[in-house]
Parts: sequence; structure tokens; C-alpha cells
Amino acid sequence: MRWSGQLIDGDGGGDRGGDRGGDRDGDSDAGAVQPGLFAPSDVVVRTFDTPGFRDATFYEVRAKSVLNKVPGASPMFGWTINPYRGCGHRCVYCFARKTHTYLDFDAGLDFDTRIVVKVNTPEVLRRELARPSWRREPVAMGTNVDCYQRAEGRYRLMPGIIGALAESGTPFSILTKGTLMLRDLPLLKAAAQDVPVQLAMSIGSLGESVWRTVEAGTPSPARRLDAVRTLADSGLGCSVLMAPILPFLTDSPEQLRATVEAIAQAGARSVTPIVLHLRSGAREWYYEWLQATYPHLVPRYRALYREGSYAPSWYQDRVTAAVREYAKAYGLVRPPRPVAQEASTQEASTQETGGFRMTRTENTARAAEVQPALWDDVELPLPPTTAPER
Repeated sequence: MRWSGQLIDGDGGGDRGGDRGGDRDGDSDAGAVQPGLFAPSDVVVRTFDTPGFRDATFYEVRAKSVLNKVPGASPMFGWTINPYRGCGHRCVYCFARKTHTYLDFDAGLDFDTRIVVKVNTPEVLRRELARPSWRREPVAMGTNVDCYQRAEGRYRLMPGIIGALAESGTPFSILTKGTLMLRDLPLLKAAAQDVPVQLAMSIGSLGESVWRTVEAGTPSPARRLDAVRTLADSGLGCSVLMAPILPFLTDSPEQLRATVEAIAQAGARSVTPIVLHLRSGAREWYYEWLQATYPHLVPRYRALYREGSYAPSWYQDRVTAAVREYAKAYGLVRPPRPVAQEASTQEASTQETGGFRMTRTENTARAAEVQPALWDDVELPLPPTTAPER
């Protein structure tokens, strides 16, 4: 394991994650480098002989910083916290897989089974939040790897993180596939009394046959929907990121409608659809899984993603339009941007959300009739010829 991938050249000119010499286990000239995120001497390696962790190895490290500034201008958040690297949820499409190669791990099995745990995250976070320069900007968790993955059940880092953020007056959001978030429901409710707290659950589809292979380490979609319902009943509320929608596997009109219906019935505040994207690291692992599980779809995927990591905009637009229609039918609607005079009226009749939002009524009869034609089930759809791709 090349921990030198986490070191920065002494003169600041190094390229993090690059190979700067030294052997494979991280030995290097102490005069030439200084620790970046953590030093080799800080690593404790553990394995646990329990069913949930039998194939996993945990690398306990002491981080020097845990608040990460998001490059560029983000409209939602400027900072993130990632107490773990690697993820036991084993989602074959996870875009964060590539980051594991910076530690000289591979982006496939190592990402699933070799988990880096920043065991001192709560104490480091408290120190960083206490700095006079901290401006209490929104902090997001779950944007890289899941902070409520299985390892959290053992290491219990999130209670300390939630407490530190709330006590410092820092708004925060959590995106997860982990029903373990319910363990911290009392802490989240208490935090929401002091700071804005936004919670979201990722549920891409309902089909168990796909889920069992593509997200093998996650709670089932049904359990995640139950968690959404519990959070809604608690008063905290929960949005749903309908992601990823997998082309030719979970994107039929019937599947999309059923998923949106279940999300609405669970009491979600909003639903936001996102089509699968395949960055380097995730792309190779996903295609390996696809070849082993649905080999007949490999040519269609290569055609659809021939331009890069993202499905073409015409395809994304079709999927989004279908989800939007179902969302409206089931009471999850994305309102037009109101003029100032209309804002108070809309606030009174709906619960504001970041994506589509939940109205007070449902219209399931209309939803059953909405069946937009997305594409032929046999042939790969072609881009429209009447309008240029956006």
C-alpha cells in the first residue's frame, strides 16, 4: 500500500496521488516529504470476524483535517466531510472508486473491502469549526462515499460529527443509502433545533434482482423507503435522490412510475432523478459487472456512453421528463420560480424542497394513466434529428 500517495512534497510542488519514489509500502526520504492527510506511522490495520465485515480490512488513521473545500462555486454547499474512504455498500457504479487508487488500492474489490477510517474525525472537526475564520457555511456529507455505510455501525463517528456541527451553528446535509441514519434520529432532531438540517435517501429503483447485484452491500429499496417514512413521520422530512437510473435496466416507464409512486407514498419531500454516469474507475468495474450479469446490454451501453462519462442529453431529458410527469401525478411537483408576491401563498400550501416538492394532495388515478413513450424496448434509440443536442 503506497501511503506516499497521501504525501505532499516538502516544497509544495508535489502532485497528490502521484508516484514520487519510495518503495511500495510507503518508505520515503523524511527530508523530502511531509505528511498530507495522514502518515504511515498513524495507520492501524484491523479485521473483524463478524458476518458483515468478514471480507473487509479497516485502516484506522488519524486525519489532520476533515473539512474539505469544494473546488469552484457550488450553489448547494461549499464544504464536505468524508470520515471514510472506500465503501462497504459495494455499488458497482460508484463514481468515488477512482479516488481509492490514490492510496495504491484498486478501484474495484479494494474499494469495497479496504476501508480507510478517520477515527479522530469528530475531534478534528471540533477544532476546525472553532477557528475564528470559520463562517458556518453549509457542510455536506455522503457526497463521496456513504457516511452511513456498514463500518459506521462499529466506529460510530457520525454522532460526534452531528454534535460538532450543531453546536458550532453549522448547517449540514446528509445523503445516504444507509438506514443506519435512523440510529441517530434523536441527535438529528436535536440538531435541527439549532441549525438547518437536510436529509436525503438514495433510491434508484425498486427491483430487487438488480439491487442484489449492483448494490450488494446496501439495505434493500424497501428498507430505505421505510426509513424515508420514519423520517417523514418524525417531522424532519427526507428527500429522495432517484439515482442512479440505469439505462435498459431500471428506466422503463413502468419502473419509473412505480418508483416515483413508492417514493411519494413514503412521504418524501422531493424526488430528483439522476441518470447513471460512468467516470474512469467506475466505468471499468461497471462494465465488468455488466458483462457478467447482463452481457447482452454491453453493446447498447457502449453505444449510449460512446461520447464519455454521461449519457447524452436527449436521453437524460427523456428520463427526467417522464419522472417529472409521474412526480406531478403523485403530488411531487417542481413549481415554477414564483414572483415575490406568490412566494408566501406557495409556502402555505406546500413543503419546500430542493428538487420536486410534496403537495398536500395526491392523484394516483392520473398517475396510472401517465405512460410516456421513452423508447423502443429492442432498439437503441437515436438522438432526435429535429433539434440539436443540448
